[in-house]
Amino acid sequence: MHRFLSIYSKSTSLKNRKQLHLPFLSPLSSATPKGQSCFHYFNPNPPSLGTRLAFDRVFSSGYFPNRVNLRERERYGNGFLRWKGFVGEIRSYSCETDRESIEYDVVIVGAGPAGLSAAIRLKQLCQEKNADLSVCVVEKGAEVGAHILSGNVFEPRALNELLPQWKDEEAPINVPVSSDKFLFLTKDHAISLPCPFDNEGNYVISLSQLVRWMGAKAEELGVEIYPGFAASEILYDEDNKVVGIGTNDMGVAKDGSKKENFQRGVALKGRITLLAEGCRGSLSQKLMKEYKLREKVQAQHQTYALGIKEVWEIDENKHKPGAVLHTLGWPLDSKTYGGSFLYHMKDRQISIGLVVALNYHNPFLNPYEEFQKLKHHPSIKPLLEGGTVLQYGARTLNEGGFQSVPYPVFPGGAIIGCSAGFLNVPKIKGTHTAMKSGMLAAEATFGTLHEGSNMEAYWDALRNSWVWEELHRARNYRPAFEYGLFPGLAVSALEHYVLKGKSPFTLKHGKPDHEATNVAKLHSPIEYPKPDGVLSFDVPTSLHRSNTNHNHDQPAHLRLRDPDIPETVNLPEYAGPESRYCPARVYEYIPDEKNQLKLQINAQNCLHCKACDIKDPKQNIEWTVPEGGGGPGYSVM
Repeated sequence: MHRFLSIYSKSTSLKNRKQLHLPFLSPLSSATPKGQSCFHYFNPNPPSLGTRLAFDRVFSSGYFPNRVNLRERERYGNGFLRWKGFVGEIRSYSCETDRESIEYDVVIVGAGPAGLSAAIRLKQLCQEKNADLSVCVVEKGAEVGAHILSGNVFEPRALNELLPQWKDEEAPINVPVSSDKFLFLTKDHAISLPCPFDNEGNYVISLSQLVRWMGAKAEELGVEIYPGFAASEILYDEDNKVVGIGTNDMGVAKDGSKKENFQRGVALKGRITLLAEGCRGSLSQKLMKEYKLREKVQAQHQTYALGIKEVWEIDENKHKPGAVLHTLGWPLDSKTYGGSFLYHMKDRQISIGLVVALNYHNPFLNPYEEFQKLKHHPSIKPLLEGGTVLQYGARTLNEGGFQSVPYPVFPGGAIIGCSAGFLNVPKIKGTHTAMKSGMLAAEATFGTLHEGSNMEAYWDALRNSWVWEELHRARNYRPAFEYGLFPGLAVSALEHYVLKGKSPFTLKHGKPDHEATNVAKLHSPIEYPKPDGVLSFDVPTSLHRSNTNHNHDQPAHLRLRDPDIPETVNLPEYAGPESRYCPARVYEYIPDEKNQLKLQINAQNCLHCKACDIKDPKQNIEWTVPEGGGGPGYSVM
């Protein structure tokens, strides 16, 4: 009987590793060369990425190679085995009643800047202290970096601490900021403002490429990274302590039946679990509620923005590597917080995008269409003319800052990076703070597992770090704009130039984003111009450029808590806002056989931006992870 197993070739690098589908036979085929195993990809070095997980699956399923020369087995009290010999050391596993279980010292969810920084720092500490901790990183993207989107001006402060020799190790960080401008836009003009961003010493980068490089560094240190596996549930012990995560089942049909290629999800168990899922992480959200982590430190609700971005290749004569531009104002109205960015990268590429705060009031506002308008502004249009769009993407980002950081420690682990929300809003930067949080969590994890301390040390270290100092200094910028654009600018200027973050008060955020949406009768519909196909584009065209792909025959990962709310509440009261705030046309109202409008969910279009999970007026949409490997495929974002 054939058993098909999806693995990743370990003979290639992170950049060009390809997914393979190999049949395994039981018993082994007589065609196997004498003296050789059909597991030709095994060697004495610990396998990387998916090969390690594939190997564990094969062993636990009873499919052994001919050459079983395992020299030693160790049994643990919980039924887990650790195999030594054949491939160095294979992580422990057991067969639970319905799925396989693999055990590590530390399980990290998310191979972004925070997760990889935590993994690298843990292995560095192991080297420094002569310790041995097994570290696993599970990533829902098809490869490391596939779901990483950022219009990124990178501050290298955390990287300098983590990998001081990065300049000598071919890190994809080679375009220093050369100029920095800040404009206030009206419909036809641009007014220069004093630039508050202080980007001296920073770099214009592709964050997607940076995390690929970091993934390779983590592997070199012995971190095991499993791309293409989506963490879908939290695992608890009898004391309600987190003991790991479960990955999504693979090969489930849309109707819930098991397809021929069905594979049960795997339980990845860790003595410590670190959640680095990025903004609005689904498991992180559940744990915050489960353990009341916001209430524990009286943190305010999180507030979010939606960032929409394109990468263009432009005429060489217009390209200025390292040039940075930020704008406020048009095309957004004075009551909607947001702004644009335009960064000149290398190789004639520019990154351009619009960030729209999701606490906007008008349900007719369409962030995607606002971005299309932006590109026609007289200060931007000449730069793009004659250019070509290479890629499109969208992602939400945390803007709550200092006031919204929850207590990040839960029984059995911690929340790190943008899952907890460390974005510095006035800097428009969160990568360096996310990385530092991962490093601090790694140090607390090592102390807990190796030195007998506890994970609360992470919270203490965080509050004594430059991350906390930076967020505290920036705490009043975002809530100042609750009063409108011009009051916000005035308060921001006072904070930046006079008080320098030392205000005797801390402003509060307004309503949660979903509550900020007004009913439709208070606003007029917005008429957006049709795309010209040169500078502005329709959603299907842009979606194609995101390389988004989902298996159509799988259960929808976007779920309605109450299937009646779209037609009974959202459509009549709010004019169906989900059809506009989603930048991928996932949600459409279409007439049924009785000509009644019904909500159709095109889950295969999903960019994993999470805007729907945040902005739905009645919080009726739940974003969950699809099959691992699905979603966008960013490479230069």
